[in-house]
Amino acid sequence: MAHDPLAFLEDDLRQLKEQGIYRPLRVLESPQGPRAVIDGKKVINLSSNNYLGLATHPKLKEAMVEYTEKDGVGSGAVRTIIGTMTIHLELERRLAEFKHTEAVLVFQSGFTCNSGVIPAIIGKGDVAISDELNHASIIDGCRLSRADIKVFPHKDMAGLRKVLEECKPKYRRMLVITDGVFSMDGDIGELPGIVKLCKEFGAISYVDDAHSSGVLGKNGRGSVDHFGLHGQVDVQVGTLSKAVGVLGGYVAGSANLINWLIQRGRPFLFSTSHPPGVAAACIAAVDILENEPELIEKLWENARYFKKGLNDLGFNTSISETPITPVIIGEGAKAMKFSDRLFEEGVFAQGIGFPTVAQEKSRVRTIVTATHTRGDLDEALAIFAKVGREMGIIK
Repeated sequence: MAHDPLAFLEDDLRQLKEQGIYRPLRVLESPQGPRAVIDGKKVINLSSNNYLGLATHPKLKEAMVEYTEKDGVGSGAVRTIIGTMTIHLELERRLAEFKHTEAVLVFQSGFTCNSGVIPAIIGKGDVAISDELNHASIIDGCRLSRADIKVFPHKDMAGLRKVLEECKPKYRRMLVITDGVFSMDGDIGELPGIVKLCKEFGAISYVDDAHSSGVLGKNGRGSVDHFGLHGQVDVQVGTLSKAVGVLGGYVAGSANLINWLIQRGRPFLFSTSHPPGVAAACIAAVDILENEPELIEKLWENARYFKKGLNDLGFNTSISETPITPVIIGEGAKAMKFSDRLFEEGVFAQGIGFPTVAQEKSRVRTIVTATHTRGDLDEALAIFAKVGREMGIIK
């Protein structure tokens, strides 16, 4: 019998299944909407990042089809060779205007933004100072930089000050990084305090607005706009894959930052650029953000209603302040069983456990959208109540 050097994976997978935390991929068999067909079952969809419903918006679809017909299905090269098309430059110009920054550079995803930008601006002899609940892409970007990494307690400005005081004499550069909205708990980053301390200690400020883009600030401009900090945050990362409804990520900042990343941002340098239809659809989404603010208002109206409903039922929604509303269950297998029972009853809300969150804080994460109706939310709340009582999670 041939030797299989990966045979150990079978045992590792078996352990996950025995612990009740193995998750097969769910298959979406319909458009990404408030109600969807998943694994052949019609359900209320509470796990989509399609906050504003733009993934299926007619204007985005029209733009994608138009530019696909005009310029083809792919760009055919990386940006630094012959993969920069007119539509890419137009998207970056529009995003820079939208974010009120000098310039923007689009990457293939939000994850590649963090894995490309952080190593391009810090390295050996520097230090990355990261909130303890920052996204995995930030953690990986810090590791790739080969800078030292320090972690401060979640949103704790006294803790951050202590780290900065310790690091100031030791390092050439200090980079302080936070999420704008934390993806697991749905709370908003302590950006004003971070900006203040970065100015005091001469550190670089960096915010990842993946879950803030299209959600926080005027017209969805993000956490910098939400706090009125334009011109005071050195690096802003945003996404085109969540509320914007399409695909990709971007970095907004000074012209010098963007010009440097064009020379040294490895994912940008070594990955083919977006298809022209994708870039055109993103521009259409920016148009909608600027001209249809009622979508964001509806998102927040739905989020407040659903969050209150869960709290009134007795569920633990942790420290959520945004449309991301976790339902904390505790033990991982129980959270996955809760998610599975919700699905059986007609609600898709994905269970999340270790290593994404601490084992004792396993949860079902819900995200409402602007396109959910009050009827959708009431039906979902009734199902949460039924399953929660059945499993002894609420009384």
